[in-house]
Amino acid sequence: MDKEVTLTGKEQKRLYVLNEVEAGRITNLQASKMLGISERQVYRLKASYRAEGAKALAHGNRGRASPRRISEQVRGQVVDLVREVYREFNDHHLTELLSEKHNIRISRSSVRRLRQEAGLASPRKRRAPKHRSRRERYPRRGMLLQIDGSDHDWLDGRGPGLTLVAAIDDATGEIPFALFREEEDAAGYFLLLRGIAEHFGLPLALYADRHMIFRSPKKATLEQELAGEAPRSQFGRLVDKLGIELIPSYSPQGRGRVERLFGTLQDRLLNELGLEKVDSLQEANRFLEDFLPRFNANFAQTPAEAESVARQADTPQWGSSQDLAAYTNFGNVDVI
Repeated sequence: MDKEVTLTGKEQKRLYVLNEVEAGRITNLQASKMLGISERQVYRLKASYRAEGAKALAHGNRGRASPRRISEQVRGQVVDLVREVYREFNDHHLTELLSEKHNIRISRSSVRRLRQEAGLASPRKRRAPKHRSRRERYPRRGMLLQIDGSDHDWLDGRGPGLTLVAAIDDATGEIPFALFREEEDAAGYFLLLRGIAEHFGLPLALYADRHMIFRSPKKATLEQELAGEAPRSQFGRLVDKLGIELIPSYSPQGRGRVERLFGTLQDRLLNELGLEKVDSLQEANRFLEDFLPRFNANFAQTPAEAESVARQADTPQWGSSQDLAAYTNFGNVDVI
């Protein structure tokens, strides 16, 4: 008994046309035009059809495993890693870590498919795109940094509650510096600015919320009112000295880039901190030294204009804590 043959729609059309040719109702030339092939190929199909029947029209690789198919060993390894280690990691992040840590180089779509087949779908759901226009990025690196703090359970219950103080370059999406603090405080932003100066260069402007760290609660003196000046906080006086414009934000939407950054970090960074079992402020800040370059390599974009406007600080002692002590009265503060 002949084995049952399953044909695709295209193959069924070929079968019908060949039967018409065999019955003498159409010519080989007409068949070639109907099938979009040469007349010579029609002759070859007819010969195969007469010798093998309908199975001659089925693709020769049907039923065979693709040579590009992921091996069963790798498939099992990926599923085991997801189930035991990376269950809370989204597909894109998991794909990166499989390559970096386990030398398993497969596509994100393959990771997604393997997870779904194993019933271990990504914990992060894709949101439908919102039909709205975003403000265009600044064209050059260093023109504007958005800064903010995120109070979150970054250690996922393993240690104290922390606040991540971070900056993001508007033109590239690069994180020039970030650090963990016990709380959002002025010292944290001074340290953030020092880290930016050392790793990135000073920007032309900073965009921040209207926290008292950035604006003074004092009323303007008569002399300030006559001069058209507003009272400055300690942070405000330092950025004035460094020639940085401090731009206040009046809505979360205005800080959209840094707000979205924290959303991404609360997924990626939190999971990686858990993977390494980080449980203290000191360890968390040390972990950032490795994490930030990897994050920037994956997410930073090329700016519209190549020339950076980030500049070195004019103050010779900026690399030490002397400037910080002079402006904050916090003494010899440090990142950890």
